[in-house]
Amino acid sequence: MVKDERERWDAIVIGSGLGGMAAGAALSRVGHEVLLLEQHHTLGGLTHSFSRNGFTWDVGIHYLSGVAPGDRERELLDWLTETPIDFVSLGSIYDIVHIGSAEPLSLSRPYEAQERDLKDRFPDHAEAIETWTRDLREGREAMHKIFPTRAMPEIAGDMLDWWNRSAISRWCARTTKEVIDDTTDHPELAAVMAAQWGDHGGRPSKASFAMHALISASYLQSGSWYPIGGSAAFAEHMIPTIVNQGGEVRAGVRVDSLLFDGDAVAGVRTEDGTEIHAKAVISDIGARETVETLMPDRYRHHEWVAEIQALPSSIAHFTLFLGFEGDIEAAGATKANHWFFPTGETDVVWTKSPDEATPCMIASFGSLKNPAHDPGPRQTHMGQIIVWTDWDSVARWMDRPAGARGEEYADFKRRVEETLMRQFEIYFPDLAKLVVYRELATPLSTVTYTGHSEGAFYGLDVTPNRVMCDGLRAKTPIPGLYLAGQDVASPGIPGALWGGLLSAASVDPKVVGKIRG
Repeated sequence: MVKDERERWDAIVIGSGLGGMAAGAALSRVGHEVLLLEQHHTLGGLTHSFSRNGFTWDVGIHYLSGVAPGDRERELLDWLTETPIDFVSLGSIYDIVHIGSAEPLSLSRPYEAQERDLKDRFPDHAEAIETWTRDLREGREAMHKIFPTRAMPEIAGDMLDWWNRSAISRWCARTTKEVIDDTTDHPELAAVMAAQWGDHGGRPSKASFAMHALISASYLQSGSWYPIGGSAAFAEHMIPTIVNQGGEVRAGVRVDSLLFDGDAVAGVRTEDGTEIHAKAVISDIGARETVETLMPDRYRHHEWVAEIQALPSSIAHFTLFLGFEGDIEAAGATKANHWFFPTGETDVVWTKSPDEATPCMIASFGSLKNPAHDPGPRQTHMGQIIVWTDWDSVARWMDRPAGARGEEYADFKRRVEETLMRQFEIYFPDLAKLVVYRELATPLSTVTYTGHSEGAFYGLDVTPNRVMCDGLRAKTPIPGLYLAGQDVASPGIPGALWGGLLSAASVDPKVVGKIRG
């Protein structure tokens, strides 16, 4: 039952991640009144920030690409925001890779600089390094050929795929490991080539190389950047675009199901039974979550639903949020992220006992990247330790709500936290002495705050099947229902942005003109 006439909107967006905000802002810019609903009490999805004891962390951003002056993504963000977001460059060196006991290797941009970095370390493998650079460029372009099909009618998208079938087969259908194995047999060089797979969540043996190239090469193309003021700037600057056009944004509202008029989606029903109608409904909660939690039973056997359900979820992760007091740069912290693979293997996640060392770890220091951060007299700074893991590590507590998982779970978290701190102390002994606060988030935290199945930080795994999946078009086969976010395009902030824009363009073609520029 509709509460009143105001509960009819041009479009409803479910989820306030960057894809949802981008879709809502884009439609607002071309004249639509949009209602955005977010189940969490804080807006922004994985771009939101949280604070404890005077420290503030960004939960999902450690750097991003595509926002250099003149980049298309930067121009589109300026169009979507009421006032532009300011970004700061993190410099030419953006990642430092630690492979086994080898000396750390600093990775810099652009393509030519990284070639020099690699040739200096591996002088006898110049040909393989040049081949790798060429592969990254071509793989990235192949992925760009896929994106337009996500906002096209099926027949047009199929024709474009056919036209680009050679590049798609060569780069999208092969895994990162397969391409690396064809390029070099040097184990350390191969490990360096694969090391940044955590930027998209696809293990080298499973991920489409085109997706690896898209994400890795984006930093070589336009550099690494950070939003001044932290990741909360996205919501602060994009939400007013929706509101000022007559739209509304509501936090703490969980959508329970979709409303239908015949076979077409006509709105949503919230958890409290409120029915809200709209001409279009855009889901930014993930493709799998959309079909498994919002669709009525009569659609569960639809071919499109089965296609999405057949795709695996991406990896899960633990994050240990650290609060420091003191001069962290003097103690070893950098703007660049540190990637640690102590065994020398990169195609690894943490699946063993919480008391055993992890074979992969990323250390990131957000406060050094954000020029708006004021350390104050206490010299407060923030950092994070990220560790990739399988959902199985916490699955036994999945049916218990937060706060009711018992002492066994609390003990598990304590052991994980202590293990990560011991390992962090090995890499950063002076920094470890400056830690005054720490808090662990598990894959269950990802489920609680985002609703992503199996704690999948990046949504669907970036396998070749996912990259070439027709079921991930922004316009679904269900009239009135659209998908947005990472699953439509690619993992990460730029991918979520494009996923939102492609969804909005599928609702209203006027957005297409803005995307094309």
